[in-house]
Amino acid sequence: MNNRTTGATQGAHGSGRPGGSKERVFSNDVRVWGVSKVRSKSAPYQLRWAVAGKRCYASFATSTLADNRRSELRQAMRRGEAFDVESGLPESEIRRAEAEAAQTEKRPDPTWWEFSREFMKRRWRTAAAKTREGFADSLASASLGMMGDKPDAPNLRLVRRAVRWAVVPAHENEEPPPDLEKVCAWLAENALPLSALRESGVAEDVHYRLAYKLDGKLAAKDTYKRRRRSFNAAMAYAIQKGYLDENPIDGLERYATASHGAIDPRVLMNAVQGREFLTAVSYVGSVHRNRGRRLVAFFGCILYAAMRPAEVVGLRLADCHLPEKGWGVLTLRETRPVSGKKWTDSGQRHDKRGLKMRDPEADRPVPIPPILVAMLRAHVKEFGTAADGRLFQNERGGLVGTSSYWRVWQEARPFAFPPYKVASPLARKPYDGRATCITDWLRSGLPVAEVARRAGTSPEVIDRHYAGCLDNSEEENNKKIEKAMGWEPPDAG
Repeated sequence: MNNRTTGATQGAHGSGRPGGSKERVFSNDVRVWGVSKVRSKSAPYQLRWAVAGKRCYASFATSTLADNRRSELRQAMRRGEAFDVESGLPESEIRRAEAEAAQTEKRPDPTWWEFSREFMKRRWRTAAAKTREGFADSLASASLGMMGDKPDAPNLRLVRRAVRWAVVPAHENEEPPPDLEKVCAWLAENALPLSALRESGVAEDVHYRLAYKLDGKLAAKDTYKRRRRSFNAAMAYAIQKGYLDENPIDGLERYATASHGAIDPRVLMNAVQGREFLTAVSYVGSVHRNRGRRLVAFFGCILYAAMRPAEVVGLRLADCHLPEKGWGVLTLRETRPVSGKKWTDSGQRHDKRGLKMRDPEADRPVPIPPILVAMLRAHVKEFGTAADGRLFQNERGGLVGTSSYWRVWQEARPFAFPPYKVASPLARKPYDGRATCITDWLRSGLPVAEVARRAGTSPEVIDRHYAGCLDNSEEENNKKIEKAMGWEPPDAG
């Protein structure tokens, strides 16, 4: 038996990090046997070989994998490689593993707390306010899986708040709020290193936190998709910086997250209900404050032009073609989503962005029916425009806030609908007005592509969310088919 001893090398001890040194013994006395089958559901194919008389084995899920590994060992033997007696591995594999371990040992390994702040600082400058908020939510959710199993861990809800506060670059040199001070200190001291994500258990726990709420219920499908997308961006940055070699959740199956699928037809208003609702809006608030009347045309833009509320907030008179008779056109150019002061560059609650799903300089012309043209003309005559030309403003001339139009919408429902309808899902939120308009366009026979263009979304989204709203038009569709076939129903007489 031709044995030889090499110099000291690093050994692995549980944690996956190099441990103490030991002498490795190599030998060219190697025998490799064929693949045999054993009683195991997960890995029934076993390869056996011996190095200097010491038997080694490895199990595989398929015979192909086992045969490939046997071929690799035999090729190493033909090259004259010695094998490590302890592990049974060829010398080239041992050296490669040692080099990778040494490289990993030299690699910087920030804690999740440090990495979250570093990543956010890097992405802040180029990200929109809503995107920044999405990043913070994803990092805060993942942080719940990066705390380790420690008995003194703080309350999870406070952990999320602490991470969301800490990742804002403007807070870098500030003291945490009093209620988050201890939590921030604990996370700075105890958060797991980024390298912990290489352990399958940690990666799976982080993935779980992205998909579930704190009460253990599944998050909404869009919430999970947004969190996972943001986490993937963070992992791409970690790979770029050399902290990790791969995204640890790439191989994990996506959760069957909660999803409502198609729009619930019960939320949709018919034509009469839509007109009665807009009339009811004008009753909200005192006569002097005009709180409701200021928003009649605002909600009309949602109900008759399928505009998103943030698009209506940014609408300017200069972008409106409002003839005395006939159809008009609204050319949408910007959106004013509410993100919160800490996420915007301006320090204002509303961010100023281009249209959703469009290039920053792109616009979207939307034809509007005469009823909406009349509403907008009446609105301008009564309330004028804001100093910057915006069509809608609050009592102080500022932007219309989400809470303001949401309250008016909720207060108008009891005026517009009978009690049993108020208790139903009918028009519970402003976005239900947009769904009503899109459904009306589809029922009128407008092509899906044109509906998607007017609504500022994709045909795939229209098909996925609105197909279920057209089920009650089956009889009308059948008549269209009969007409195309030239078939007339028999006379009842």
